[in-house]
Amino acid sequence: MPFARLASATTPTCHIGFGLAAVGRPGYLTLGRDRDLPQDRSVEALRARTHELLDAAYAQGVRYVDAARSYGRSEEFLASWLAARPDVDDVVVGSKWGYTYTADWSTDAETHEVKDHGLATYERQRRETDGLLGDRLDLYQIHSVTPDSPALTDKELHAKLAEAAARGRTVGFSTSGPAQADAIRAALAVTVDGEPLFRTVQSTYNILEPSAGPALAEAREAGLTVIVKEGMANGRLAGPAAPDALEAVARETGLGCDAVALAVILRRPWAGVVLSGAATVAQLVSNLHAAAVDLDDDQMDRLSGLAEDPQAYWERRSLLPWH
Repeated sequence: MPFARLASATTPTCHIGFGLAAVGRPGYLTLGRDRDLPQDRSVEALRARTHELLDAAYAQGVRYVDAARSYGRSEEFLASWLAARPDVDDVVVGSKWGYTYTADWSTDAETHEVKDHGLATYERQRRETDGLLGDRLDLYQIHSVTPDSPALTDKELHAKLAEAAARGRTVGFSTSGPAQADAIRAALAVTVDGEPLFRTVQSTYNILEPSAGPALAEAREAGLTVIVKEGMANGRLAGPAAPDALEAVARETGLGCDAVALAVILRRPWAGVVLSGAATVAQLVSNLHAAAVDLDDDQMDRLSGLAEDPQAYWERRSLLPWH
């Protein structure tokens, strides 16, 4: 598995990955984007920003990059960065299928992405991803599986995914929503010819929404690599939106709220890769300080008190505007 390359890495940041959701398209539901991105959000400007961030991440030891078909031109930006740096052969590349980007490079589109976990969408998006990333793609995940997703029961789709796995591509899934734990456990039960289909799981987990933790521990115990997304809760754990308790712990450590929030996740024994969704190099560097944060039990207990009801957390997330 390509993730064995990450497991053997010894840099302090080897368990931190870089996600392209915030820079692959002009609009996203993260707080503070009016400050983080330039006024010019043209394709050329965001390609340049993405390349700048990828250069910085790689220089700091980051070796996992996460994209998706619905992240605007993220796969295209990543592909052009890789093509310009043929000596970079140790990056593990992941992407996702299941959402189609529909905003046409607009920040105020009525609909930014459309979800479809059907076989036809998989085959179309696989061809699109292969056309951009080709053999550089290591991991292909189903995007945002929920307990009612047809991707959990579609045997024809499972057979196609198993064929991709037999050809050397790692197959995984991501989850979203208040029932992430149920989706994870249902996906763990999916088999083809008696063998588990999925080798990775990518879920939302942070100090405000830790409900998937026990299921992620079960996934790790079953042999899956766990990737954590939205560790910053779409910007709610940084800047002026950060809770007082988090700010207090950050002051005690001498580092930023973002680094502390990500450090909490890195301490989980089941966490294989924790994603930074930085939109600026300064944010990225601050995020990477998470590898150096040393939290004691008292600080961890204080931060655990910030957990919200999952239903309330996801309802609030659904109301975030696309900036």
